[in-house]
Amino acid sequence: MATLQAERPTPAAEAPGESNQTVKAQLRLRELVLGGELPAGARLAELALVERLGVSRTPVRAALQALKDEGLLDALPGGGYAVKAFNETEVRDAIEVRGTLEGLAARLAAERGAPASLLAQARACLDAIDALLTPSALSSASFGGYVDANAAFHGLLCAMAGSSVLSRQVERAAAQPFASPSAFVMTQHAGPQTRDRLVVAQAQHRAVLQAVEQREGARAEAVMREHARIAHLGLSDALATRQGDAGVPGVALIRRGGRS
Repeated sequence: MATLQAERPTPAAEAPGESNQTVKAQLRLRELVLGGELPAGARLAELALVERLGVSRTPVRAALQALKDEGLLDALPGGGYAVKAFNETEVRDAIEVRGTLEGLAARLAAERGAPASLLAQARACLDAIDALLTPSALSSASFGGYVDANAAFHGLLCAMAGSSVLSRQVERAAAQPFASPSAFVMTQHAGPQTRDRLVVAQAQHRAVLQAVEQREGARAEAVMREHARIAHLGLSDALATRQGDAGVPGVALIRRGGRS
């Protein structure tokens, strides 16, 4: 998935059977939310979910809390949960926060000096992306490969900064709904400017890596912050086309415009 990757929940002090049921409930509930079967603003009745998901109340409660922690549900003042509605401004803000933190990571990597092993791995990622972008028409497999290599490159760039504090913050920012580096890549699949946009993104990858290697901190930060803004174009595409299964899961939860 290009965004909101499913993570295996790890509830504490559960018997193996209960743990498996919690996993099942969390994954299925996430599918219902991101697939639009539970629309934005819908209040989630615990008993109805027990019946729908085919598990007991304990796994359902754990799944509800997990999706609340992921940012997909809101806790209601009187108890219970509702499917969260996002507005365009919130998503753009989340992308900007992620880009700002990644820019800081790039600057620190340049100023502190990145390990040669990480630089070599990053170059290999970019070589792989170059190969994927060589054909004039991109296949679904090419997009999937791009998502994987792109995620790996962003992770390596963050690791180059040598800061566990910053790594945690970048990971937290990228985990926000629709804010990951590849969140809107797949929405571009059907667009006429798809390959051109990815080529621009790849040129920015090369530029930031060069800046890190040449110890140019300010340049590395500026390029990385600009790079994150390509996701804004993907967001605009997603909102214009409202792509679901072939694009970004959960895009129906995003409303156009500013804050409510």
